[in-house]
Amino acid sequence: MTPNKKRGLGRGLDAILQSPETDITSTDISGNYVAGAIAQIDIDKIETNPFQPRTDFDEAALNELAESIKNQGVIQPVTVRKMGYDKYQLISGERRLRASKMAGLQTIPVFIRVANDEQMLEMALIENTHRENLNAIEVAISYQRLLEECQLTQDQLSEKIGKDRSTVSNFLRLLKLPAEIQIALRDGYITMGHARAIISIDDKTKQLLILKRIIDEDLSVRQVELLVRDFNEETKKPVKKQANIVPDNYKAKADTLSKTLKMNVKVSRDSKGKGSLTIKFKNDEEFERLIDFINKGN
Repeated sequence: MTPNKKRGLGRGLDAILQSPETDITSTDISGNYVAGAIAQIDIDKIETNPFQPRTDFDEAALNELAESIKNQGVIQPVTVRKMGYDKYQLISGERRLRASKMAGLQTIPVFIRVANDEQMLEMALIENTHRENLNAIEVAISYQRLLEECQLTQDQLSEKIGKDRSTVSNFLRLLKLPAEIQIALRDGYITMGHARAIISIDDKTKQLLILKRIIDEDLSVRQVELLVRDFNEETKKPVKKQANIVPDNYKAKADTLSKTLKMNVKVSRDSKGKGSLTIKFKNDEEFERLIDFINKGN
């Protein structure tokens, strides 16, 4: 990430600390609650997270969560950062926040943190990569953003999220697939197993052909793996060389020369007119006779 990109993430912690518009100090957060507190705060004082990596929220699942919240309350607090006097910004827990609003709650339990924009982005992305209902493309995009915008290596990322490096790599590879396949994966028409099988084919046209067959024929991951194997084996087959294009008059002249020399004469020619004339001799005597024949022609 370039220095300009880094600054583009927003106000840093130092800027917030020095701003007269906020009530944040370096040692505590005044107002009703301090940093690190878990407390009930008004929902309308929480603004949504501009770094939210999740793009798709299932309405039915939100309704189900809202009903649960009506009956049981919010079991797991959302995480927010202090922005100013009684102003908060969501770091993670947008599903719970949305469902709480749907349930008609006026307040919600929160865990309060202080973070600059880059730290907040990292926390939000890492938090959301552990959500079970994130689709594979959303996870992959979150991983990619962590690498690019938080300047993490794949090793650092795998350590932070508690996943094997190979797992991280497999998700990131999904972003190399054509957009049509990424959308199909995002929308649930294919699984990550299907997508991983398709990745092993380099040809985009063939990838999209396999995608169509998966959807039309409801192919299993195993069936796709076999289909991909067949495609790859077909690609590895040697290309047959184009047959010699030798005009009849060339053949006739080669035959005449063969009879004259009493040697095997072969002529070949491609579509552009380039070719070769091959005369085979059996021993030194035939070779000398061939040379004498050529010299007489001169």
